[in-house]
Amino acid sequence: MVAGLLAALERRIVGALQVDGRAPWERIAAVLGEPEGAVARHGPALLAEGGVQVVGVPAPQAGTVVHLRCGPGQERVAALALARRADTHWVHLLAGPAGAVAEIGCPPERLARLVGDELPRLPGLVEAAASTVLRHVRTEDEWRPGLLGPEESEALTEHLPPPGDAPLGEVKTLGPADRMLLTALQFDARRGDDELAEVTGLSRSAVPRRIDRLRRDGRLRIRVVVDPARLGFGVRAVLRASAAPRDVAAVAAGLRREPWVLRACRVTGDRPLLAEVAVPGVDALHDLTTDAAWLDRVTALDTAVVVGTLKDGGLFTPPD
Repeated sequence: MVAGLLAALERRIVGALQVDGRAPWERIAAVLGEPEGAVARHGPALLAEGGVQVVGVPAPQAGTVVHLRCGPGQERVAALALARRADTHWVHLLAGPAGAVAEIGCPPERLARLVGDELPRLPGLVEAAASTVLRHVRTEDEWRPGLLGPEESEALTEHLPPPGDAPLGEVKTLGPADRMLLTALQFDARRGDDELAEVTGLSRSAVPRRIDRLRRDGRLRIRVVVDPARLGFGVRAVLRASAAPRDVAAVAAGLRREPWVLRACRVTGDRPLLAEVAVPGVDALHDLTTDAAWLDRVTALDTAVVVGTLKDGGLFTPPD
């Protein structure tokens, strides 16, 4: 991705796309109170440079979070091998005992093969710990780090269908047109209705109706993929927390309310909560991990700073 902090207007445009990735530029300009011409120039330029991408993703499927401990200097090699898999959602290098962490799309029936056959073949691997994702607390498409005010977010949200929440791992049979529509939105969710109609064979009027239905059913989510550092959040970290079983839901709810939590899930294992956070700096990370209200019910917390990202939002990030 392209490095460098985005300008103030560009960050606000990204914030608008996080709320509604398919909102027309003129609507975004009206909500932000900015000249339509400026938004119409800066928005497409952001997408064209490749540093900001708006993608369409299906509802979250069954996944497994894997922590890797490798031999000296082998973390990047093992992490790259994971990043090149088609079924990995994200892969980070960490500063900590576990040198890398990743989420792999893996239904329960494939778990034995993943743990017993595939992970042991990773180059340089010393130990791998796998945790099954039980429930997503927050996904990347729900991340709202405060780039817009509440009124601006509400003005964009009022144009959206009520959001759906498909159960984890649920796979519904889609017709050929819906499957083609999801595929067409996979790498560019801002493709116009005319283009989508041509690709799918649907009528132009049917395209927005089907997109709204897929979003309402929870089978399509529009996600902005951007390096948080470009938005002013230069430090990323992975948190693993434990709590008494009766308190896990309360801690999860606290994480969901936290604007700096980029993604979070409930998993199996001795640390049943995992979250990735993006904060402005180490002082903010310190405050988050010592003063947040949800910590009152946490019995143990592990924090590892992200030192490299090889895949994010399902998109491979070429190493330097």
